[in-house]
Amino acid sequence: MIVDALAVTAVVLVGAIAFLAARYRAPDHSVYDSPRTTPVISDDDVSPQHDDVVRVLAEFNRTNTSKDIRVARKRMEDLFYRDVDARIVPVSVDGIPGEWVLAERADPTQRLLYLHGGAFRVGSPRSHRLITSELSRRSGVAVLAVDYRMQPEVKTVQCHEDARAAYRWILRNGPDGNSELKSLFVAGDSAGGNLTLSVIAWARDEGIRPVDGAVAFAPLTDATFSSPTWKANVKTDPFLGPGIGPLLSIPKFVIAIGSRWTSGRAVNDPMLSPLLGNLAALPKTLIQVSRDEMLYGDSQRYANKAKAHGSEVTLQVWPRMVHVFQGFADLPESSAALAHAADFIKAQIGRNEPVMADAR
Repeated sequence: MIVDALAVTAVVLVGAIAFLAARYRAPDHSVYDSPRTTPVISDDDVSPQHDDVVRVLAEFNRTNTSKDIRVARKRMEDLFYRDVDARIVPVSVDGIPGEWVLAERADPTQRLLYLHGGAFRVGSPRSHRLITSELSRRSGVAVLAVDYRMQPEVKTVQCHEDARAAYRWILRNGPDGNSELKSLFVAGDSAGGNLTLSVIAWARDEGIRPVDGAVAFAPLTDATFSSPTWKANVKTDPFLGPGIGPLLSIPKFVIAIGSRWTSGRAVNDPMLSPLLGNLAALPKTLIQVSRDEMLYGDSQRYANKAKAHGSEVTLQVWPRMVHVFQGFADLPESSAALAHAADFIKAQIGRNEPVMADAR
């Protein structure tokens, strides 16, 4: 009887595991691993300053021993924060803390919603002021950065809810309150890139005014971690590799089940994994990523799939760079990448400018 009971228990357990593995598995997107995008520069052209950033990250990861989320958030701000030449205006976005980042001559009718990265746990508008101020300065846009709710206080779905609320709010409000909107953009990095790509698909499905362009720096597009570069690039990613690499030995469906609790939805839900959703009829999008980081495959797959579904996505790839290299002030590659992003934004603004009638 005991043997029979154990056999039944084993069958039930195996069946449950098989069911859960199927429930949280992502559809096979390996067809979108190619074509691979040619890098913007060659490996030999990577600046020597990048070695300095790698050393900084090695020390950052070596001393990352505290489990206190408050400590983790302060460490992220200490890593990225820089004084900036822009006016910072605190604002409440329907109850969500935020700030307008306004470089000189920023046009309040040209607006950009910025969603910061940090694995949905760390990061803030303050930690990302280098990026937001540079986007404002180089593009002439008024940037709204929101301090959306994060884990562990809430689940990931609440991060998305706040991004959607901020999207609706910026349609009506500029730095001076309720005012005219001429052009709208949304941008974000890493987890914020995930929020960016998710919110533009949500706006399309809801019939809300679309953005004129979206910019995603190294976005997480598939929360099931199905891209091969999660493992292939673990040793060449000095930012994410030390922290995430050890988790990759755990079966993906086990991670997915655990993530279901922290996320609030299945990780293969298109809200959390925009790659797995409908990528047709999306706004023009620019994605920037490092070829050697763990999230490279997420960007390549998203770009290839979106193009196959008729959306206009530009993927710019840099070799050897660290994750979200745009946030490191002393990198020439950061300046170049932000210049490309600004050119993309200004090109879309130019399409919205009225054409002057011939005076004859």
